[in-house]
Amino acid sequence: MKIDSVDLFYLRMPVVEDIGDGSQDSLLCRVTANGHVGWGEAVCSPTAGIAAWITPMSHSGCHPVIDSVLGQELNDPSDIKRIYNLVRKNSFYGLLQSDLLISGIEIAMWDCLGRSLEVPIWQLLGYKKSEPKLPYASVLFGDTAAETKNKAVEMKKAGFRAIKFGWGPFGTTTLGDDEAHIFAAREGIGQDAMLMIDAGTVFKDSVTDAAKRLPALKAANVLWYEEPFDGYAISNYGELSTHKPKVSLAGGEGAHNPYQAKQLIDYGHVDFIQIDAGYIGGIGNAYEVAQYARSKNVKYVNHTFTSQSALSSSLQAYAGLADSNISEYPMEPKMLCQDLTVDRIEVDKDGMICAPDKPGMGVEINVAGIKKYLVDVEIKVAGKTLFATPTL
Repeated sequence: MKIDSVDLFYLRMPVVEDIGDGSQDSLLCRVTANGHVGWGEAVCSPTAGIAAWITPMSHSGCHPVIDSVLGQELNDPSDIKRIYNLVRKNSFYGLLQSDLLISGIEIAMWDCLGRSLEVPIWQLLGYKKSEPKLPYASVLFGDTAAETKNKAVEMKKAGFRAIKFGWGPFGTTTLGDDEAHIFAAREGIGQDAMLMIDAGTVFKDSVTDAAKRLPALKAANVLWYEEPFDGYAISNYGELSTHKPKVSLAGGEGAHNPYQAKQLIDYGHVDFIQIDAGYIGGIGNAYEVAQYARSKNVKYVNHTFTSQSALSSSLQAYAGLADSNISEYPMEPKMLCQDLTVDRIEVDKDGMICAPDKPGMGVEINVAGIKKYLVDVEIKVAGKTLFATPTL
């Protein structure tokens, strides 16, 4: 079958706040091939992603993404990889936005292919079964330590045995404030639960500042210390990994291709590699990192803070890995992401989740429910309309 159309939809909350919450807008991608439809989300600025799709060619290394996707054959997983490589070849001078955009389109291609063959994506990747994962409630720090504790108590009451706090005020005030948040989180979730802390890249490249939090993290029995630095500061991760007391490091959501993720494993010495399929180039690249992490005895974890659609797509890459058994589970998405899908990946009676057994991604987009978030976009160049929002 051939890719007949790729449609992009800019969805946005009525009010977007200046906070670390990517669930406030979305670039939803729809791929249609021979009557079969697949959906995916790209983790990018929606209008920038649309521009990468349709921008006029600048030169041979700066084509619009449309040139490498529309009309291509889509019959098996090798076609998806071939199309991704075409985008890398033809649009490499616009790679950041192109990488982010093709991530969403690539996910939609997997969804379309899986639905056409009536099998889940994880089966197309070669896994025999979808292994259970322990979901951790992923939330932002409260504005105060007391608010952080209250959030932890709420997540414990909701049945979660693991929780991650991130961003918010962490690293922006004093060491004492950060320590108060860490111990408040531990007190709220209880001594037996898993606790993870996400610094949200706040220390940029300062190993000294990041290391000051290690004693409190160790004392609170934190499972991992996530993203203390920018994703590119790989040597800083490596240096921090040698500091005492030893706390496991996690990172990788900022990797927008497999090479960056592998370097973080090899030279940053992370113990947990966290990959977002909507950022790294799609499910195929995420799967490549998952297999590499397994060969290096590093645990693979999905990165998902937004929708159930994003959760399902990010679970596919490591669905069959029994040893990589932890999953980020978004607990504070804005209504846009809550309304995005008809169904959810529910936590079962044992407190676990699995990638769905249904064809494709296994979750259905709520087309009627998200129309209220749709933002009309039109791009004109020299009086010619290159893009207009399609019918949802």
